[in-house]
Amino acid sequence: MFGSLGFTELILILFIVLIIFGAGKLPQLGEGVGKAIKGFKKSVNEAEAVDLEAQNIADQQAQAQTSPQGADAAPPPAQAPQGDQTVSPVQATQPEPAETPKS
Repeated sequence: MFGSLGFTELILILFIVLIIFGAGKLPQLGEGVGKAIKGFKKSVNEAEAVDLEAQNIADQQAQAQTSPQGADAAPPPAQAPQGDQTVSPVQATQPEPAETPKS
């Protein structure tokens, strides 16, 4: 894990850290390092999940574009407008006038 660092070097590093931070700060230092590692792992897993989701969406779009749309495929049935249910595009985009209070 530490490559060419031997037992003596690790003890020396631990002793220097103990002198710099003191015995009281070591638990806080360990807790901070643990939280940082946990947060890093969580963000890596979330990034992988987002990448997989984006890949699935791209695959679905590619599959939808390459699906056969030849003469055998029937278009979906269209519904005829009935009575007062038709709305012109102008009516659909204009807001209704607001009522003004009478004085």
